Amino acid sequence: MRRQAMLDAARTVFAEKGYGDATLDEIAERAEFGKGTLYNYFEGGKEDLLFAVFDEVIGEMEDLIHTVFREGLDGDRPLREAFHTFVERHFELIRDQQDLFLILVREAHLMAFSEDADKVQFFRSQQERLLDALVPALEDAMESGEIRSLPASSVANLLLANVRGMGMHCTLEERNCACEDQAFLEDPRKAADFLTALLFDGLQLDGPSTNGHTSDNA
Repeated sequence: MRRQAMLDAARTVFAEKGYGDATLDEIAERAEFGKGTLYNYFEGGKEDLLFAVFDEVIGEMEDLIHTVFREGLDGDRPLREAFHTFVERHFELIRDQQDLFLILVREAHLMAFSEDADKVQFFRSQQERLLDALVPALEDAMESGEIRSLPASSVANLLLANVRGMGMHCTLEERNCACEDQAFLEDPRKAADFLTALLFDGLQLDGPSTNGHTSDNA
């Protein structure tokens, strides 16, 4: 319970101040514990807290993937419908904690390109958790003929990258301008409609493919 209180306090302070400006004193005060007690649980101080918060958020996403796509594995829900539900719930989570989401995305990028091998490995392991959670549902859909048979891990990476990227884009848009067509965070269902149609239906209208070229005789 003490550790969770400290994590909750860290999430709040990071969201309010940003990771760089947050201090252990503020986190300890918010959690109503002494700074020394905080070090008993997080020996690495603020950085360990960041990793723990990141791990917790990824765990929440992992649980969401397992929950939403489990019905598809049981044959009760089409993959497209499950993906739509996942996107909608994902955007609801972002809407409720936008500031923390942006901070974690920024710190994740720093970890991904860090020269510190431990940070890079931590980032990769967190991403692999989400991929491993989604891949079984994709493989099941491929085996049943619901979607094309492609490398499941690559498809999972593409789907999650687009969900994550759109979430970051919409959060930045909402913070910096009042763009009506970008207000997906206010209506997660619209975000799910848009992204599901884009990724499952594509951009091309029905009709013969021209492979990007116009016939000389046209």
